[in-house]
Amino acid sequence: MMKELNGKIEVSIGLEALWQAWAKDMIVTIPKVMPNVVKDVKVIEGDGGVGSILLFTFFSDMTPISSKKETITDLDENSHEFGYQVLEGGYLENGYSCYKINFKLSAIEEHKTLINVKITYDCKSDIEESTPPLKTLESTLFYIGCLETYLLNCALLQDNQGCGINYEG
Repeated sequence: MMKELNGKIEVSIGLEALWQAWAKDMIVTIPKVMPNVVKDVKVIEGDGGVGSILLFTFFSDMTPISSKKETITDLDENSHEFGYQVLEGGYLENGYSCYKINFKLSAIEEHKTLINVKITYDCKSDIEESTPPLKTLESTLFYIGCLETYLLNCALLQDNQGCGINYEG
């Protein structure tokens, strides 16, 4: 039976800048936001839209898994919703039969966005199901904080040197 875990966080980044960096340019953004954890992200199947398969490669000394594959399940620019489902690696290696993460971005003010996070999962009967979803939620909220800091720092740089991405909060 599928279960859900929800969380939310506010960031001081405008909706469109956040959407661009996270949902549309994630392949470039994620390794820049967490350069000591994520080695790279590649599209190995598809065009980067719904149904595309992404391969995340991690530095082995920072995480117990070396890689994982995810598919993009949702990518709606009008409602600012996107989601991923783990296909290989990650928590599937720890007894989960399904693991999905969905995000909905909502503008609060010009330079503030609310992010709703929904984790949907199903597990095999012989594992403790509470720890990994909570850990994923905590890790996701941590990543969002790192992304916010990264984008704010990029916006502070006059010519965005070192960011390689042109975003303003």
